[in-house]
Amino acid sequence: MSYRDDGVGISGLNGALSRVGSGQGVKAPRLMDQVRARIRVKHYSLKTEAAYCGWIRRFILANDKRHPRAMGGAEVEAFLSRLAVEGDVAASTQNQALAALLFLYREVLGLDLPCMENVVRAKRPARLPVVLSVGEVRRVLDALAPTYAPMIRLLYGTGMRVSECVRLRVKDIDFERGCIVVRDGKGGKDRVTMLPQQLRATLRESVSRALSMHAADVRDGFGAVFLPHALARKYPNAARETGWQYVFPAKDKSVDPRSGAVRRHHVGE
Repeated sequence: MSYRDDGVGISGLNGALSRVGSGQGVKAPRLMDQVRARIRVKHYSLKTEAAYCGWIRRFILANDKRHPRAMGGAEVEAFLSRLAVEGDVAASTQNQALAALLFLYREVLGLDLPCMENVVRAKRPARLPVVLSVGEVRRVLDALAPTYAPMIRLLYGTGMRVSECVRLRVKDIDFERGCIVVRDGKGGKDRVTMLPQQLRATLRESVSRALSMHAADVRDGFGAVFLPHALARKYPNAARETGWQYVFPAKDKSVDPRSGAVRRHHVGE
């Protein structure tokens, strides 16, 4: 099965993939819509959704727009090998492409691919990390702009990831116990980390600014924040509660790419 290239690139791909079933006149969900739906059922992040969809599109285009059901392990191996040999990609990039294609076949199409024994693996070079001295770290922290200083200091003092820092909610900072609860971290796990003593006053100021912005949004008819895993339906009023607000909110309101709701999200990574 192949599809005509309309000269616009990927623009016609979704339409070409709309009929996955064999029934004439019965339109099954488009392949990429099925991929996105399955990703959201699994509660993957928007970043992962964009990456997986991008790799699936590249795989289909690299094989003359053939439907993935008409292909299999040989085409996947060839695609991954070309990434390493011709694309000279990093090992992590090749692994991400593999994860996306495995997700497509296993989770969306319900097919198991054979063991990938013939894939040319991208080399993972051994590199020594760059480690700053105490004096260098202090000079970097002292030179930070006021907007980003609390976040960078929090990263340095707690070991949090950037995504975990920007998603931090007011309720997850426990000033009394001196700890921070990191929700839905890597692997979807929660954990507790320390709240450095030197950052308590700074974080209190950040929380105060965030709640001031929230109060202004409420007065303007907004104030609802994104809640994960359908909590907004279970607790309709929680999205406007102060505890759920982001500690580091974005400067401006934006449109949620999934729901279309206009609200204030957290600051960008």
